[in-house]
Amino acid sequence: MTKKNEIDTIKISTIKIGAGEKNHSIAILHRHAELKAKSNEKPAGLFWLGGFKSDMLGSKAIYLDDLGKHQGLEVTRFDYSGHGQSGGEFIDGTISNWLEEALEVFATTKGEQIIIGSSMGGWLALLLNRALIKSGQARVRAIILIAPAIDMSKDLMSDKFTQSQLNELEKNGYIEQPSDYDEPYIITKKLIDDGKQHLLFSEGSIKTNCPVHIIQGGLDDAVPPAHALKLMSHLTMDEVVFTLIPDGGHSLSRAQDLDKLGEVILSFLSDK
Repeated sequence: MTKKNEIDTIKISTIKIGAGEKNHSIAILHRHAELKAKSNEKPAGLFWLGGFKSDMLGSKAIYLDDLGKHQGLEVTRFDYSGHGQSGGEFIDGTISNWLEEALEVFATTKGEQIIIGSSMGGWLALLLNRALIKSGQARVRAIILIAPAIDMSKDLMSDKFTQSQLNELEKNGYIEQPSDYDEPYIITKKLIDDGKQHLLFSEGSIKTNCPVHIIQGGLDDAVPPAHALKLMSHLTMDEVVFTLIPDGGHSLSRAQDLDKLGEVILSFLSDK
């Protein structure tokens, strides 16, 4: 498997987003597809959307790139602002900002794409797809959601805050929560407030115009299985498959978890 300091022959590119003081760079890793020998066509690409506080050199993102390398697939992954090798500060991040960045990076791809979103990236995947539908773009072959944290800022954050945390959020503009990383999560009032305009559950049914596959860990305490099942109840207009990995946690980065992800991706590639 490719290691973090071994990015094959792929070079990091950047695009600039925002004007004036808000201008910042977004770091992208893009693997080009290989033409199919018989049809002279390119297969669908893989478009990766990582989670809150993660980066494009995480285990699942690297796995996707390895899969792309061996299958001749286009693979696009990037760091949100305030994450990884992109510019900007994490505490300035909002769903609106990260969605805008996802749209800009998606515009650098060509042909059909399979959007793969993990945790917060699952929310952004559905928001990105909705924006593409509204703009008349029909380039999404399928959506794969891994422990999707839909409406995260409300359902999984503010709704679960204690009164003390809510008071602290109002007073200081942020609160700190433990994380699996070296530093605690900084959750800002800006993130919570901005998230309100992107809530999907309040809209009823969610139409994707493409098949969706949800992969969920049964032992996930960050995005519980019940949350994924709630999403299922809103995805009533398109084909949806739900895969529960009973002993899986939130990350779903074990070898067997990645194998399942690869299996799902290849099933969508073989449909055409």
